[in-house]
Formats: sequence, structure tokens, C-alpha cells
Amino acid sequence: MAPEPHPATPSAIDELPVTAPTLATAALPGLPHTLTSRARTLTAAVRKRCADLARIETPSGDAPRLNTLAEELATGYTATGATATRESCAHGDHLVLDWPGRHEELPHLLVVGHHDTVWPVGTLTDWPVEEKDGRLTGPGILDMKGGLALLEGAFALLADLGQRPHRPVRMLVVSDEEIGSPDGRRLFERHLRGAAAVLGLEPGHPDGRLKTARRGSARVRLTVTGREAHAGNDAAEGISAIDELIDQLITVRGLGRQPGTELNAGRLDGGTRANVVAGRAEAEIGLRFATTEAQRRTLDTLAHLTANRPGANVSTEVLSSRPTWPERTANPLLRHVRSLAAALGQHLDGAPAGGAGDTNLAGARGLPTLDGLGAVGGGPHARHEHLRIDQLGSRIALLAALLAVPLPRLR
Repeated sequence: MAPEPHPATPSAIDELPVTAPTLATAALPGLPHTLTSRARTLTAAVRKRCADLARIETPSGDAPRLNTLAEELATGYTATGATATRESCAHGDHLVLDWPGRHEELPHLLVVGHHDTVWPVGTLTDWPVEEKDGRLTGPGILDMKGGLALLEGAFALLADLGQRPHRPVRMLVVSDEEIGSPDGRRLFERHLRGAAAVLGLEPGHPDGRLKTARRGSARVRLTVTGREAHAGNDAAEGISAIDELIDQLITVRGLGRQPGTELNAGRLDGGTRANVVAGRAEAEIGLRFATTEAQRRTLDTLAHLTANRPGANVSTEVLSSRPTWPERTANPLLRHVRSLAAALGQHLDGAPAGGAGDTNLAGARGLPTLDGLGAVGGGPHARHEHLRIDQLGSRIALLAALLAVPLPRLR
């Protein structure tokens, strides 16, 4: 997308007081206009990149396809000056990218993304990536192939201008975010140490606002074992795992009526044949939590479920869990980003989000964190998933400014 970057010449940006985010762009005469105009020229290339990435189907758990995309991403990011490292994982490799900064002694800026999607292989057959009415639509185009392409475009913009980020930038692209990052979490926590701030490339709110807080989440597998028997001759000898599971789900569904908890039964499975009493059944439940207390209370209740039928057994396994990232009254990182956006002629704000992501881990610990810096659009996880083409240029410019301008004092 752009030639290899070369060291930037010293400029007033390096003398900027870190306590004055509103003066950030004043230290770079002409920077807002330069970034905005160059971002516009890159929009077509980034739009094509979004589409090309979305045409590589990468459902969670499909290691060959995820690894193919990881290699493609590594190639693109390397062209903008990154050093790429693959982190092996059985269900798809993660990717770690490092860009050098003008001030290598400063703590790194951590950017987090993912290259898995919720869409199964073959979705493109009847839902191809296409452009219509100013929108780019397709499986995973918003969540989050678009965000991955936008950051590549921002680094390409800086490289084209002969600039490097102000400080070192590290990016993690995990392969299992859509299933709660059961393996990616360890990698994220490792690189979280010492980070100056954390930025997430998930899509923004539909109106473009950034995400300043997130609900907690958990994926829980509920497994019931019973006893198989002939459903006609010996039904009384059997213990139906399916019947038990249904009763358990009715009980569990009541948890969603408690304050701060939402519940979705996302997958059910069990039994073998209609003439066999089911000996095993399971359900996968998705949970969202507004508060840490709601999360603790709900998971504790699920851990102590007991069977209604003599001889049946109920077990609960937490497959993945993310802590609640609460809204904070003071948010200097958001103020900084708003000031940069204003200098670029953009009006930008932030608001809490209903979904969870890897940024929950950083936000829950009180680290300077902001998400939603990816594409602007709507319909994630739905058949009308799309991104707005007219918002690509503004996001490229904003990301480039975030990389190039010093961070204020955030803690």
C-alpha cells in the first residue's frame, strides 16, 4: 500500500508538552490538512483492502483459513514498516506486529484486533462482498476486516509522509476473539504489561462514536448426562438428558431477569434418535453483565446447579469470560482523541457499548483504554453487516494522528 517508511526529520512534535492534548496538532503546522487530504487519496485502496480481506473466510476455529489470513495481514503490515511474528495456536495462529517509534524509550501503544469472524465457510456463496449505496457489505466486513484494513492504511499514510509513530506501537491480532479469546487472552495480558494506552479496532457505534466502556461477558457450557433406554419398550429405565436440560434452561433463563444480567441460549445439542431416551445433552449460553457483582452472582449460581431427576447429572463449564469494563467519569484518552478529531474537522464522542471484547481486560484494570476505532457501519453478526465508505477517510486520518501525535498524561 505504501513504500517502506524512513526516519522522520526532527520536528516540533517531539517538543510537545504531554499535558496539553488540545495543543497537539498546533505543534505540527499543516498536519490536519495533510492527514485529511492524504487519507482521502488512500480511501480507494483501503476500501479494496477491506473487500479483499472479507473475501478470505475465517470462522473461529478454522486454523488453515485463519493462518492464510494471518500471512496476508503480516505481508500488508510489514510493507508499512512492521515486524511480524506468528504466535502458534491450535485453532489458528495469532499475530504480533511491532512498529518502531521516534521515541523508542517510551512505553508502547497497544492496539488490539482479531481476524476470526462468526460466519461459517460458504457464507460468501449467497452473500458476496459488494458495494451498494455507499456501503460495503459482506460477512465480517465490519467486525472486523474493516478495522484491520484501516490501521494498515493509517500506517501506510505515515510511511508515505516519511513519518513514524511518536512511540513504539504493538498490535495483537488474535484468532479467537469471537469465542471469547480463550487462548488469545494470555497473549493480550502479556503485551498489556507496560502499555501506555490500549486502542481497540472493533467497529464504532453506528453513529461513529467510540466505545468507552463494555459489559462483561461469559460463554458457559451446560452439560447434562442421563441414561439411554428404548423409548418404547423401556422408557422408564431411561433418564432423559434432553428433558433435564430443558428444565435447567427454564431455571437458567430466569437469571436474565435479574438486574445487570442478560442471557442468550445460543446453541443446543443432544440425543441420538427419536426412539432412544437421550443420554446426553448440552447447551452453550452467552451471558452479558452490567456490573462485576452481577457477573459474580450469576456465574456462582450456574456453578451450583443440581439435577431435578434422580440419576441425572448437571455440570457447568465456563468456556471464556471477560470482566466488566465500567464507565469512568474522567477519561483523558477520550479527551485527547476528541481534540485530535476536532483538529481534523471531525466531531467525535464516546459512549458505553453493549458487547464485550478484548479491551475489557484493559479497561477493567483502569488502564487508559478506548475501543471502536475501526470502521463505522452497522449489523455486526447479522446479514445486513456493512461499513460506510464515506467514513473510511476520516478514520484513516484519525488513526494516523493518534499514532503520530504524543499522548497526553493519562494517569
